[in-house]
Amino acid sequence: MVKVRHPCQAGAFYEARSESLRHQIEKCFLSRLGPGKLPEVNEAGPRKVFGLVCPHAGYMFSGPIAAHSYYRLSTDGKPDVVFLFGPNHTGLGSGVAVMNEGFWRTPLGDVEIDREAADQVVRESRIVDVDDSAHSLEHSIEVQLPFLQYLYGSEFKIVPICFLMQDLSSAGEVGEAVAKVAAQKNAIVIASSDMTHYETQESAEKKDRKVLEAIEAMDEARFYSTVEAYRVTTCGYGPIGALIRAAKISRAKEAKLLCYKTSGDVIGDYSSVVGYAAVCFAK
Repeated sequence: MVKVRHPCQAGAFYEARSESLRHQIEKCFLSRLGPGKLPEVNEAGPRKVFGLVCPHAGYMFSGPIAAHSYYRLSTDGKPDVVFLFGPNHTGLGSGVAVMNEGFWRTPLGDVEIDREAADQVVRESRIVDVDDSAHSLEHSIEVQLPFLQYLYGSEFKIVPICFLMQDLSSAGEVGEAVAKVAAQKNAIVIASSDMTHYETQESAEKKDRKVLEAIEAMDEARFYSTVEAYRVTTCGYGPIGALIRAAKISRAKEAKLLCYKTSGDVIGDYSSVVGYAAVCFAK
């Protein structure tokens, strides 16, 4: 029997019907906070993009910021495999968990898991377990899929990795394992994370700028120390740390901030905001 991971956020974080979802994604691209235009996939793209940081709130909040990452990806061609790193908000499952078979379903269709690549990551790392339960109710990876499907249909495979353990050592180990596997493939890595949670606009921007400077420096140790020193509530610091490590091993030349906004910029309430960033790592 084919294993299918059903969506848990359709109708909540994003629209539940395919036509409505496509329209919602297009509104994200065309938003005043988004790129301002619809993407066109450059089939002959140079494939210089190694990784992206994308937010994972409801599309009405963070969708336009995520659209900056996906617009940049559209100009670069088409990856065959997408390694999706997300934090574990639910507490379910293993410390670092991958699904290694079946399909992930969204209103836009099904995307296949790359079993070979997933199993390779498990072999290369001592800490990644095969555990579907960690993914069953987690939104951080799921909300990235409709954007990818909008660009590429179902003509790509995924390796979803969920981080309950987000310490620097664990993130580094996952990053190293994924870098080894990705080197053999036409692959990208997406780290799903929001930034500061529920502080004033002024406080969030100040903290997040420091964190983003460490990300742009591609220095995972500095990134972690900044998060700790300033008590930054970046929920996906493990996925971002793993991406930085993988990008450095893969000889990425730069990490560039594409867009930073907050929920305050969306709804006009600056008293308690969540920060959202789009970052591109390029070779």
